[in-house]
Amino acid sequence: MDVKSAFLNGYLNEEVYVAQPKDFVDSEHPKHVYKLNKALYGLKQAPRVWYERLTVYLRGKGYSRGEIDKTLFIHRKSDQLLVAQIYVDDIIFGGFPHDLVNNFINIMQSEFEMSMVGELSCFLGFQIKQKNDDIIISQKKYAKNMAKKFGLEQARNKRTPAATHVKLTRDNDGAEVDHKLYRSIVSNLLYLTASRPDIAYAVGICARYQADPRISHLEAVKRILKYVHGTNDFGMMYSYDTTPTLVGYCDADWAGLADDRKSTSGGCFFLGNNLIYWLSKKQNCVSLSTTEAEYIVAGSGCTQLIWMENILDEYGFDQHTITLYSDNMSAIDISKNPVQHSRIKHIDIRHHFIRELVEDKVIRLDHIRSNLQLADIFTNLWMRTHSNTYVLV
Repeated sequence: MDVKSAFLNGYLNEEVYVAQPKDFVDSEHPKHVYKLNKALYGLKQAPRVWYERLTVYLRGKGYSRGEIDKTLFIHRKSDQLLVAQIYVDDIIFGGFPHDLVNNFINIMQSEFEMSMVGELSCFLGFQIKQKNDDIIISQKKYAKNMAKKFGLEQARNKRTPAATHVKLTRDNDGAEVDHKLYRSIVSNLLYLTASRPDIAYAVGICARYQADPRISHLEAVKRILKYVHGTNDFGMMYSYDTTPTLVGYCDADWAGLADDRKSTSGGCFFLGNNLIYWLSKKQNCVSLSTTEAEYIVAGSGCTQLIWMENILDEYGFDQHTITLYSDNMSAIDISKNPVQHSRIKHIDIRHHFIRELVEDKVIRLDHIRSNLQLADIFTNLWMRTHSNTYVLV
């Protein structure tokens, strides 16, 4: 659903004056200005007043606004549910039964000039395929355009996003490259990670050298592009047949970055069998042990799980104790035993909030064998066999 001239629907809360448009100047009052009664495109207030207008209208029709995501509107009543997500002038919505969906269409069209675009098939560069049993999301067109944009359409494809035997570092002796080109490739790849967790770690590593990229770094990002070009039909599959239960996996590579010896946090989070969020991020501090690095990433994983739990609560899905898996027994023991140990007394207090979550049974930190740790691909370069979780679309 698309709202035509959305910003023109907003009512201004303050006085705003504009100069008379050229060729429409009042001959009797050429120095006068116009006072606006409603918003115009180009006003900094326009997006907010449009959103305020829409919020007031939908609330008046019985819809509640999300507390976590303020652009989310929900109508829930017994066995009925409708969810509407607002992105500027685009509205994605769905629910059951069909009568409720049709009612939403009618109330929107009665207030605003709308155009219906049918079943969701593309959005913000994503392609969406809806089937009877699942939904597949990919960025196939975006990936193809990247190869064309950077002149790698005819290049030989790579089987992995990075060479497992090479670790990037600062390369002060390497040949300089075009900084603008390097940053452009990295920024394009970062957007692609929204549907391609298989490249998240490799892209994150390359993103750390944008200040002064050298030839070795440029070769690394071009390798990722070649891998993407050969796998542009990879995507994420989301099955309808699953349970609304949150589960998380967290991992860390201790002191893996040779430049400053900081560790990388990795995590992936599932709703039932569906992967809904992942992260690969350099930690802010240097860890003195593997245990410390794993303990820090467990804390980061908890923040993500609590955020997702709050969002699911707005949809009406209550979560009991959420399981977070780690392959480090020492980190698990520290979270369960709120006793000061000499080996952890230096850890920043903000990382210890995981203990409170464990004690209150909000989070349960469980052990998983390293060979089953799904978050491993977000902290290490992987071999081809790890890609089995992706599907061709």
